[in-house]
Amino acid sequence: MSKRGWILFGAMGLIWGIPYLLIKVAVDELEPATLVLARTALGAALLMPIALARGLVGPLFARWKPLLLYTVIEICIPWLLLGFAELRLSSSLTGLLIAAVPLVGAALARYGPAHDQLDSRRVAGLLVGLAGVCALVGFEVSVSDSRAVVAIAIVAVAYAVGPLILARSLSDLPAMGVVAASLLLSAVIYLPVGVAQAPSHWPSGKVIAAVVALAVICTALAFLLFFELIAEVGPARATVITYLNPAVALVLGVAVLDEKFSVATGIGFVLILIGSVLATAGNRGQPRRRTTGDDERAEVECRDLSSPVPEP
Repeated sequence: MSKRGWILFGAMGLIWGIPYLLIKVAVDELEPATLVLARTALGAALLMPIALARGLVGPLFARWKPLLLYTVIEICIPWLLLGFAELRLSSSLTGLLIAAVPLVGAALARYGPAHDQLDSRRVAGLLVGLAGVCALVGFEVSVSDSRAVVAIAIVAVAYAVGPLILARSLSDLPAMGVVAASLLLSAVIYLPVGVAQAPSHWPSGKVIAAVVALAVICTALAFLLFFELIAEVGPARATVITYLNPAVALVLGVAVLDEKFSVATGIGFVLILIGSVLATAGNRGQPRRRTTGDDERAEVECRDLSSPVPEP
């Protein structure tokens, strides 16, 4: 990769690794629904003017049904449940459990446009990754936190299903327009409950800073940089940040919030990482399609949000 590609790659690995820390800080004083409202409203306020100025919103109206479904699956449900889960789980453990998303994506890949079949290596990857999840849940989660684990499981499924909806119904639409419109729709959906559950007084400075950072850095700026990363290195390489984000979440949780790190945590993370790499690898014997420069640019236009990179 080019130097610019490495810089963008490092930036995205960090930016999408810190939301778990910020969410943990924010839900100390804000209800999850209020946090989702604040984050999506501010993110939409930043991205929608750009999308409108570039004429990227108009083409979306004809696909409002799949756009709404994508919004609910990819943003509304996961972001609410992440806040709920982090009321009970540490930010580092949440980030590590979310690392199982590629495993779910691999299991569901046969229902995507490519109808991928699982060979023995990918099945082995799923089993290894599942063992890692079991290690984390079995040794790091108490019975009283079982609802939070169920919430994370739903998030993982939603993050895996979202790209399938995108690839099937929205992949030919402008990506920036899809993101901006999804954030705006999410803000509208959460407006009633988010306002109703808002605190009667302004939250502390650290919580306000966490919300602003989530919206500005981890949402608006993150997507802009992600588009640049895909254009620079291609969609396949860009998805590798999926494996870097949980490590960032783990380090930040331990270093900043003094969360515990045990042997089971390390083993679980390594197993999930190995399993994800194996499960998302191409099937043996499956020829790779060669692309020209023009083909790659066209692929970027239609796949920049179809890549299975969950944005927490």
